[in-house]
Parts: sequence; structure tokens; C-alpha cells
Amino acid sequence: MEHFIVSARKYRPQNFEDVVGQQSITNTLENAIKNNHLAQALLFTGPRGVGKTSCARILAKQINLQDSTNNEDEDFAFNIFELDAASNNSVDDIRNLTDQVRIPPQTGKYKVYIIDEVHMLSQAAFNAFLKTLEEPPNHAIFILATTEKHKIIPTILSRCQIFDFKRISVLDAKNYLKKICEKENVTADDDALHIIAQKADGAMRDALSIFDRVVSFSGNNLTREAVTQNLNVLDYEVYFNITDLLLKNKIPEVLMAFNTVLSKGFEGHHFINGLASHFRDLLVTKDKNTITLLEVGDNAKKKYLEQSQKASLQFLISAIDKANDCDLKYKSSKNQRLLVELTLMQIASITFDGEKKKHSNYIIPATFFTALSPTKPKPVIVANKPIIKEVKSQPKEKTLIPKLKEIKRSPSALSLKSLQNKKEENSTLIEEENYENYPKTPFNEEQLKELWKKYYFKLQKSGEKNIASILAVKAPILNPNFEILLTLPNELMKSQLERNKLNLLKFLREKLNNYSISLTINVNETIEKEFVYHTSDKFKKMCEKNPLLEKLKNTFSLEI
Repeated sequence: MEHFIVSARKYRPQNFEDVVGQQSITNTLENAIKNNHLAQALLFTGPRGVGKTSCARILAKQINLQDSTNNEDEDFAFNIFELDAASNNSVDDIRNLTDQVRIPPQTGKYKVYIIDEVHMLSQAAFNAFLKTLEEPPNHAIFILATTEKHKIIPTILSRCQIFDFKRISVLDAKNYLKKICEKENVTADDDALHIIAQKADGAMRDALSIFDRVVSFSGNNLTREAVTQNLNVLDYEVYFNITDLLLKNKIPEVLMAFNTVLSKGFEGHHFINGLASHFRDLLVTKDKNTITLLEVGDNAKKKYLEQSQKASLQFLISAIDKANDCDLKYKSSKNQRLLVELTLMQIASITFDGEKKKHSNYIIPATFFTALSPTKPKPVIVANKPIIKEVKSQPKEKTLIPKLKEIKRSPSALSLKSLQNKKEENSTLIEEENYENYPKTPFNEEQLKELWKKYYFKLQKSGEKNIASILAVKAPILNPNFEILLTLPNELMKSQLERNKLNLLKFLREKLNNYSISLTINVNETIEKEFVYHTSDKFKKMCEKNPLLEKLKNTFSLEI
């Protein structure tokens, strides 16, 4: 097996033109060398993997090459000294360094000292290095490199010319990876290289390491699917799919999609951050002036443009606000999954029934989705009349109560009129069977009125005061053949009582043991309330017959 050289070493920059994403710094260093305007102490600072040490080595070589009469292939190893401050951070190490600095170079004009990870030096070592750094010999140039500038003491910083290296942009990293793909004969999707560049988070060394890993996984053909699978990152297709469901208010499907994400091993925090970034990308895509802020591949950019047309500006701003609020609360939450699910439900409810005012944390009721369920049975309509089908019940017991048939209607659209219809449709329709074989025990009108009162108080106790008040309007009249006649003042009361009619009949039949009882409801707008249940009502009726009772009550200040 041949020795494999990782891409980070194989393609390490050998000159300033090869350095990626640091053009301003490389131009400054080249001009400083050309114009002989180079400081004797330089500090390269910035994130990892952005080219600090590479630039230091290139600079050291360029300094000696500039003052050498030999060709470019000359070895300058005797003029370049590289020290790792992480392992050589004591006072003795710095003293050995200052002793070497005094010796002039054997070839060339300068000796260049590269001190990497200089922030690792101890406080005593920094102090020992101060004098040499402030007044170095003319033949010595110091290049310090660090990722944590804030750990370096101010007296060192003030003696150095500081160069701040920036993170490498996603576009620059992707373009550099394209060049490497051409050299390595690797074919790669534009989106695949873009994901690698994003995963590297501004570090070119990390991007090359990830590139090697993905090539080992999928061979010489890099696809977006293979890269996302190997790097275990959430594909942007997941966010496009979930956003489509959120815009369509499909809460059950959104929760199932989120569950799929969790089942693949992703954390809810990672998911909600990615969703917020997706909404941000949709937002910047809506304006031609900000579309340049979208750092995605060409194929993904087309999808962002399409989906941004579906999402309104108000939806995106509200969604970003809710996702950001979830991000802030995530770490302190005791039930983190529930927090993300509530956020998704709130986002899915933003565009629901948008003409009506809703509070900020509004969530679509679960009954809305139950109503839309395709498995819910619907009544068959024949000649504008519903066919009432028998519902299968438990094994029958010997009883005198008639068998019942029932059917439930599905609710209709959301409006004031439909809500009233919905209540009517949801009520249970009962069809009586033949009751010829059931008891027909005789009873009188007094027994009927007594049970009528009991049913009234039963309704009051159960909270059905509306139906109870209707029963108190007029006393029932018992006609021959056990027909009960009730007269009400308007059609509204009649329709409301009709919906409770069968429950009333069931109560009376069971108590009176007579299953021939029927109830007929008429409307007479001239009638007044006659049937009394309360003490105050009884007193008013008594006063109508004997007005002196009212005078008696007032004279002695009696309470009724």
C-alpha cells in the first residue's frame, strides 16, 4: 500500500498566490518585501486553518529569496527556525532562543523565527522575550502566530505589526475544492462541494480533511446525497419539505417529519437552528438586492427562489421570531422535544384563517384535523334524506328499553352559520323500533308534572339551563293515548327542545314504565310562562289570585 498524503499537506500553499481568501494580507506582505518596508516583529492572528503558519513560511522563504543571489530551489533551512510554543513555553526555552538570535545567518541576510501558538508561552517566558522582541538584531525577523490574541500580554502586542486573518468564505473554499477535484480526477456536484465548504466553517484545512473523508466514502464521484449521509448533516431538502407543510398548515405531517429527523440521530436544537437559517435564506431571497447574501449552490438557489414566492414576508418574519425564541429557551427547557413541537405548531398556525385576529401563540385546534380525516364515515344521501345505518353494539341484555340506532355527521366549514349547523349535525339521531311488546302502564297528569319537574332540576344540575328554562315556560298537558302536548312561544325554543326530545321521552318512559308516551310540540306566540318551579314563581302566581299577599309581604318586610 502506497503512502497516502492528506490533501491539507499535499496542497499546502507554496507561494502567496496559492493562499485562499486572504488576498489583502498577502498583497500587503508582498509589497512590504518589495519596498523593503517589512517590520521585524509580526503577529498573525485568526481562526484555525486559515493560512497563518503557511503565510509565515512563505514569507520567511520570500525574505531570504529576495536577498539571495542563488536560484529559487536553494534550501533556506538554516535561515528559518520554527518553534512550537505549546511545547517550548518555559523561560529556559526563550533564553535559548535569544542566545541563537545573536548569531548572524550563514547564507542570506535574515534569520526568520516562526513561533507558532505563541499564546501558550508562560507569563515569565513572555517577560523574558520582551527585550529581544523590542530591539532584535538587524538580521532577525520574528513571526508570531496564534488563534487567541486576547491571551497575549499587551506589551507583546504593542511591539508587533498585527495581521488579522479572516475566516475563508464558503464560495472561496468551494472554488478551491473544485481545483483540487480537477487535479485528483474527482467529479463532484456543486451542492456537494458547497456542503463541505459550509461544514468546514471558514477553515480551509478542515475543508480539505472533510474532502478526503468523503472521497474515501463515495469514491471519485461526490454527490449531494453521499456527502450529507457521510457528514451526518441535515439536507436542505428536509427544510424545503417541512416549510411546504408549514405553509399548508399540516401540523400532523410536520410533527411526523420532525420525528423522522430525530430518529436519524439529529438533535432538536440543531434542527431548529437550521430551520431558522432556512427561513432567513428565504427572506433574503425575496429581494433582488439581498439575494447575494444567499450562500448556497446554483441548484439550491433555484429552489429558494421558488419557495420564497409561496411564503409571505409576514410569515417569514413571524417564523424566524418563533424559531429564535425556541433557540433561546432550548437549553433551559426540561422537555426540549415538546418545546420544538410547540414552536412548529405555532409556525404552522401563522397563515391559518389569516383574516381573523389570533394571539401570537395560537395553534390550530386538533378538531380541525379530525374533521379532515379521510377515514371518518360520512352519511349516504338518497333523495335528500340521510340513510341511518345501525351501529353494531355489545351483546344485547334483556331490558325493557328500546334498541337505538345512531349516526354522527361530519362537521362543516368554519363560519357562524356552519358552527350552529355543526352542533345540530353532531347531535345523535335516534330511530325507535317497534315498542308494541313493551309495557304501557297508565298514569295521570299529576304524575307527569311531577316527573317533568324532576327532569327540569336534573337539567339544571347538569348545566343544561337553556333546555331547562324551555321546560319551565308552559306546563305539559296529557291527552288520550298517552300523548303529551307542550306549547311554546317561538320556533327557536321548539327547535332546541326537539334536539333533546328523545332524551326527555326516554326519561319519562322509564320512570312511568310506559313506552307508548309521545310528545307533540306546538308554537303559540301569545302564551306566557305558566309552569312554576321556584318559590318566587309560586308567590307571583298566588299574588295574581290574592293581591293582599303582596301587601302582607311588604308590611312585614318578608323575604320569599
